[in-house]
Amino acid sequence: MVSSSVLTLVPHPAVPAPAGVSVTVTVRLADDGAWQLDYRVEDPHGLILWPADAPRQATDGLWQHTCCEAFVAVPDSEAYVEFNASPAGPWACYRFAAYRVRADQGQPAWRPDIECAHDGAVTTVSVPIPAVLLPPAARQAALSCVIETHEGTRSYWALAHPEPQPDFHHRDGFALMLGKE
Repeated sequence: MVSSSVLTLVPHPAVPAPAGVSVTVTVRLADDGAWQLDYRVEDPHGLILWPADAPRQATDGLWQHTCCEAFVAVPDSEAYVEFNASPAGPWACYRFAAYRVRADQGQPAWRPDIECAHDGAVTTVSVPIPAVLLPPAARQAALSCVIETHEGTRSYWALAHPEPQPDFHHRDGFALMLGKE
């Protein structure tokens, strides 16, 4: 691996977060350009509703339940790629030409080996993203997570929240810069 960073996600201030929950993401960049994202969610009170195992296939709407997300871009470009990974196994990958403007409608031939491990109050969701799915020279990202509770409420976690309402697509939320200029 070329480099590694551990980053803390914060809940959006407009939406209450479950008591005691915290989220960090370890980002690892491989020599071949692949990214490895390891989301670590601490839930000491057992408030999070983890989705039941599901087929490992492309699935829309994952953000409506507990889900890990990454938005990856090249600086100074409007285009970006969105990756969604359910701890239960389903995934999604979307390409955008600009803010919320889909560049395509199909899913790539990506079958991520999403791993989810529960160890007491800590759950780790590991998401590998191969270099072929990333924009060339990708080094800017918005890392995020949607947390659903047993009561049905959702909180929205990210590195930065630039808007009054949760919006992971907003480019000012792409707060992670990796590598050299």
